[in-house]
Amino acid sequence: MTTTPTAAYSIRLKVRLENRPGSLGLLASRIGEVGANITAIGGFDVRGPHLEEDMVINCRNDAHIAEVRAAVEGIEGCEVLELLDRTYLMHDGGKIEVLARMPVNDRDDLSMAYTPGVARVCQTIADDPTRVHDLTIKKNTVAIVTDGTAVLGLGDIGPEAALPVMEGKALLFKHFAGVDGFPICLDVNTPDEIVETVVRLAPTFGGINLEDIAAPECFEIEERLNDLLDIPVFHDDQHGTAVVTLAALENALKITGKKMDELSVVIAGVGAAGVAISKILMQAGVTQLVGVDRKGAIWDGRDDLNVAKLWFAEHTNPERREGTLSEVLPGADVFIGVSGPGIITPSDLRRMAPDPIVFAMANPTPEITPEEADGLAKIIATGRSDYPNQINNVLAFPGIFRGALDVAATSITENMKLAAASAIAECVTDDLAPDHIVPSVFDPHVATKVAAAVAQAAIDDGVVRLHRPPQP
Repeated sequence: MTTTPTAAYSIRLKVRLENRPGSLGLLASRIGEVGANITAIGGFDVRGPHLEEDMVINCRNDAHIAEVRAAVEGIEGCEVLELLDRTYLMHDGGKIEVLARMPVNDRDDLSMAYTPGVARVCQTIADDPTRVHDLTIKKNTVAIVTDGTAVLGLGDIGPEAALPVMEGKALLFKHFAGVDGFPICLDVNTPDEIVETVVRLAPTFGGINLEDIAAPECFEIEERLNDLLDIPVFHDDQHGTAVVTLAALENALKITGKKMDELSVVIAGVGAAGVAISKILMQAGVTQLVGVDRKGAIWDGRDDLNVAKLWFAEHTNPERREGTLSEVLPGADVFIGVSGPGIITPSDLRRMAPDPIVFAMANPTPEITPEEADGLAKIIATGRSDYPNQINNVLAFPGIFRGALDVAATSITENMKLAAASAIAECVTDDLAPDHIVPSVFDPHVATKVAAAVAQAAIDDGVVRLHRPPQP
């Protein structure tokens, strides 16, 4: 549950007050008394003995919105004219739409865009299928695919309820990197159905972004699609999180003076994100890494592991350490949490190595709050936007797909992910500090730099097609 007012629960409130001294001040006081935050106030509209006022108010949750309304309605002479939930207003009718890239104003335009001229383009693609990457939306379009089984912190809510998230992803693709993303929410029951459906849809798209698919099925689905398709397949819950985590760690090491290959890392949560983070950290040079799930440390010999955790056990924890999170955390340089709220304490941090790095990324409540870690952790990052150092996938996936599409890449390699992480880290320069190890998600340079680095890595790895402009 959100404990502080947030724009996610913001309302637009319009009221009519008696036009007398102190009425507006009383309104603001009552709103403040119930713990809400006024973030914008419109101009007064005085109508004789009354004045009308519009304001934007951030609340904590739905119950808090109702509390704010009750407080306002309890003011003598105050009438609520309108109360609108701004989040629902943003989603009304959906957040994306399809737009034409050029006008069709006359017969000449029509004859080129559609019949008969379009037949020439179709035949060109039939003769040389690689031209589809130049002459159609495939050049810039990504399918955002989900089955709705692991949506945010909501769990298995189904494909239709997942659609607002996929729309949001498409909005971010377009805003940050100019990539056209389209939501594909599948009503399926097995990995086989997802794989078959995506393979059949793939001719339309230049890339596949898998989203909010439960583990361990997500690992199998991504692996099979990578084998079957000749376009990039990227599970953002895994690799987007991993890329930004590595970027943050690279910059944290610049501050602490520690080295990647000397780190002792403990990861809490060995689902999609935890496994991917572990893999990319090992690619970057980490050798001492222990993962912990609800039953404790994962080691080669535990007899209750799924396929993904079996891989994890075979490739991590070389000392075969056992025990709870608190038992394996002493002496660790880095804690990375992708699990649940409040699972470590200040006492745990005191037993880590000097100048510990703590990435507590559970949302909305981290594994330990920055307030609890203050003075104990050298650097702390979370997944929340209201704390410094937000580990946010939007720093990664727009630029990764932009770069991959720009060179018509056939896949996304490990080197492309490593390049993306380094590019994100390099966006923080002179302002690098313990409370600023990752760039702002609104930094317009991030996606551009990530795209350039990813495109070059794809060229270096030889996973690009002959990419050429349209020809007559």
